[in-house]
Amino acid sequence: MTANIPKFDTIDNIKKAQNYLFSLQQNDGHWCAYLESNVTITAEAVLLYKIWGVDNQKPLHKIEHYLRSQQRNHGGWELYYGDGGDLSTSVEAYMALRLLGVSIDDNALIKAKKFILSKGGISKTRIFTKFHLALIGCYDWRGVPSIPPWIMLLPQNPFFTIYEMSSWARGSTVPLLIVFDQKPIFAIEPRIKLNELYSEGINNVKYEMPSNGDWTDIFGQLDNLFKLAEEWNIVPFKEQSIQAAEKWIIERQEVSGDWGGIIPAMLNSLLALKTLKYHRNDPIVTRGLNAVENFAIETHDDYLVQACVSPVWDTAWSLRALVESGVTPNHPNLIKGGEWLLNKQILDYGDWGVKNPEGKPGGWAFEYENRFYPDMDDSAVIVMTLNQLELPNETLKREAIFRCLRWIETMQCYNHGWAAFDINNDANWLNFLPYADLKAMIDPATADITARVLEMVGSCDLSIKGNKIQNAIAFLIKQQEEDGSWFGRWGVNYIYGTSGVLSALAVIAPQTHKNNIEKAINWLVSCQNSDGGWGETCDSYKNSFLKGKGDSTPSQTAWALIGLLDGGNAINKFAENSINQGINYLLSTQNDIGTWEEKQFTGTGFPGHFYINYHLYRHYFPLIALGKYAKFYLT
Repeated sequence: MTANIPKFDTIDNIKKAQNYLFSLQQNDGHWCAYLESNVTITAEAVLLYKIWGVDNQKPLHKIEHYLRSQQRNHGGWELYYGDGGDLSTSVEAYMALRLLGVSIDDNALIKAKKFILSKGGISKTRIFTKFHLALIGCYDWRGVPSIPPWIMLLPQNPFFTIYEMSSWARGSTVPLLIVFDQKPIFAIEPRIKLNELYSEGINNVKYEMPSNGDWTDIFGQLDNLFKLAEEWNIVPFKEQSIQAAEKWIIERQEVSGDWGGIIPAMLNSLLALKTLKYHRNDPIVTRGLNAVENFAIETHDDYLVQACVSPVWDTAWSLRALVESGVTPNHPNLIKGGEWLLNKQILDYGDWGVKNPEGKPGGWAFEYENRFYPDMDDSAVIVMTLNQLELPNETLKREAIFRCLRWIETMQCYNHGWAAFDINNDANWLNFLPYADLKAMIDPATADITARVLEMVGSCDLSIKGNKIQNAIAFLIKQQEEDGSWFGRWGVNYIYGTSGVLSALAVIAPQTHKNNIEKAINWLVSCQNSDGGWGETCDSYKNSFLKGKGDSTPSQTAWALIGLLDGGNAINKFAENSINQGINYLLSTQNDIGTWEEKQFTGTGFPGHFYINYHLYRHYFPLIALGKYAKFYLT
């Protein structure tokens, strides 16, 4: 491959990026950056603090400042950067400001009210927004779907148990079985009403499940039956079900106080305990409230709560970026980071074992502590990271890698792909429940996770028994779009998915699938922006016409470059002009301290409904791209 970019410019920029990344490393060897999402997480935390009566321990003026700072000129709050405002997000922000004592006549709330009413008001919000409003009497529980608590007692069967829900849905829903059954209305101060946010007027609200005019209306009819059973107090096995849900919650609390490593599960569990009249000083409650506080970020002006924290993920990718860009694999800082990762391997059985009794633990999770929910993506990335490092105890490292490989091997789904947390978790009918308007009730196998596993196997020279690898490759090929791209479930979106699959095919099947690789490379080249970068809007999840389209960002440019470099190297056919323009974009947008700026959200929680701005994506992925480029350039 030839290049037209000055060698010393590239090396100097790489060095600056390495130094910046080293400056962020914690004393114990790990990295953890701000995980930015929309304001609903903080708004719901405010509600929780009020319900538990601990709001007087929080810097409420800083929360108010944060919420005000996130309001946009149109009056609303965004789901992701530049989306024009989101109704449910705006209603929850409005609620939180009212709970913080902001007057209805405040100019910010006047603007917000106008925006909210223009979007249809409270009645058009998502179920979880209505649920939070119902907790304080600002919405009627009649408009919130019922969840029969007896689902906790269902025996293993091929149709449904709670383990047919995704790990995140399960961790959030089990505590809600208690809350939705009791339907509490908590008396908090200040007592507020949000009647002004009903477009049709509070007296005209219809508290009913939406009708779609198709087979899914059966769920609305079932909801009516469940509500009738509640009204007549004939809910079967109610007491045993509530006790089972309570036991499940307590068993899954980490020593650190977390539940599932995600704020929704943590907040809902604390709401369930409050509903069950646990005391504020109960150790379980105290640990839970402290865990929420551990997810908070406080600055001079602001206080906010993150949806999750990403230390294991950030550490693995930071180490990979440093090695890929030329830092020696036995550098002391890398050794420290590698040993930190080794100590985070999960050797406990988790919820995955319910549907995978043959597997033995050995994976890694995303967060500091999350023993019930290791995931395939983190685990595969960490195996690749450890494989690149030279640690003092190489035998221990190899055993950890082998143990993880054996666990991942048993987690392959029956369609031959891999999912994030569970196996064969694809009961799509769950997404049509009235409760499931986020469309995130399941965790099916996806191209990006499957690609990561295959990249791990190929790049680390590992082996998996039988035909599992060939079947997984066939799964990936079947998922390729007509234009050559792949859908990205966990990153925005087709650029992310396509890059990941290219890196996998490059090391697992370059010659047998050369045409697929070339087709994907051509697609990436076709959606490059005129400034040399790549970008893709979150709206591509709702409108496939927008795939690969959007303002250039450092992380998405890096993903495209990584795919082009890996894929091109595998088939010895580089898109040289496109690669050089992309590298120039990264070099020209790097700032003086060695990193990049990125306001866009390029991480995905729930496609179409929840997005994340990982504040280190803008750094370690460009560094990897520059490192890979330098290797080809220097040779």
